[in-house]
Amino acid sequence: MAAALSDRGYTEREEQKEDNNSTECSDLGIMDLKFTSSRKHISISVPSKSQTMSPHIKSVDDVVVLGMNLSKFNKPTQFFICVSGVFMFYLIYGYLQELIFSVEGFKPFGWYLTLVQFGFYSIFGLIELQLIQDKRRRIPGKTYMIIAFLTVGTMGLSNTSLGYLNYPTQVIFKCCKLIPVMIGGVFIQGKRYNIADVSAALCMSLGLIWFTLADSTVAPNFNLTGVVLISLALCADAVIGNVQEKAMKLHNGSNSEMVLYSYSIGFVYILFGLTCTSGLSPAVTFCSKHPVQTYGYAFLFSLTGYFGISFVLALIKIFGALLAVTVTTGRKAMTIVLSFLFFAKPFTFQYVWSGLLVVLGIFLNVYSKNMDKIKLPSLHGLWKKSVEERKTRTLSQTV
Repeated sequence: MAAALSDRGYTEREEQKEDNNSTECSDLGIMDLKFTSSRKHISISVPSKSQTMSPHIKSVDDVVVLGMNLSKFNKPTQFFICVSGVFMFYLIYGYLQELIFSVEGFKPFGWYLTLVQFGFYSIFGLIELQLIQDKRRRIPGKTYMIIAFLTVGTMGLSNTSLGYLNYPTQVIFKCCKLIPVMIGGVFIQGKRYNIADVSAALCMSLGLIWFTLADSTVAPNFNLTGVVLISLALCADAVIGNVQEKAMKLHNGSNSEMVLYSYSIGFVYILFGLTCTSGLSPAVTFCSKHPVQTYGYAFLFSLTGYFGISFVLALIKIFGALLAVTVTTGRKAMTIVLSFLFFAKPFTFQYVWSGLLVVLGIFLNVYSKNMDKIKLPSLHGLWKKSVEERKTRTLSQTV
């Protein structure tokens, strides 16, 4: 009996020790696994927030753009810096892109411009990758081959379309990425969209049709080929965003890694295509005769585009996608205005009305994704408020 009681007491003391040990391990967040002949200890370690972060990010709150840590500034200053960067670099980007295609004889060489642009982007990505500690490639090569193909389609077709379209028409089309996204969602994934999304797509479609008809009426060099090219570029652009986001989240890849490998593989794709189609030699011959207007402008064009996307990503990280979309939409509207100011082209007020329809579609799209943040007054509420104001006005007049 005494021996049984002593054994029971020993067992209770051992269980109490194990409970204390498990509590200690849970407090420290340490995992340990030990096997002995008599018993087995199992404890689980939960990594801290700093351990689970990507090695490319130094801290949770740090937002570094072009070597400048925006976390040191207050929110209004951060917003001013990001918006200034987006407008400055992307307005220069759009101006240089149209300036290159205004060079007489350059319009057939849109794919060669994309080749040069991909080459510069690869160099910029390589330089940026050398500045971070972890230089390992995390995303599989097969994924990069798909992303590179889509990137070639997006940028190559977009650049080539400028040989057939006015620059403002191209920008208007690029604002309407929602349309191919919704079509793909309906037919591929069986998605259903709310009335705000459908209305947004309808406004964008009507705006695009109206803008294209206006362009075909007043532009002497309008070509339907340009519409087909920019539409295909939009379809590729609608797919690439989802593929990039999924790959970066799944494999924890960095922006610089994504830029380096996707654009360098895309460079090989375009080089192979131009070589097979005998399009490389005429482009090289033409650009060698105008090195400053082609390679010089292309370098600045690529550099400003690379810097611009850095500020857009910072804007999304600090303030969210809603504000970022608003800023980039304003930037595109400013690009169209500057295009008419700096480059001579026919103008009609149909451009204005159709452009406003597209802007309305963009607003409805943003609203549908942020209904909880954007509270629009209902028609009943507006009517009730107007009735109350009339009653107040009548009473004041009576008194």
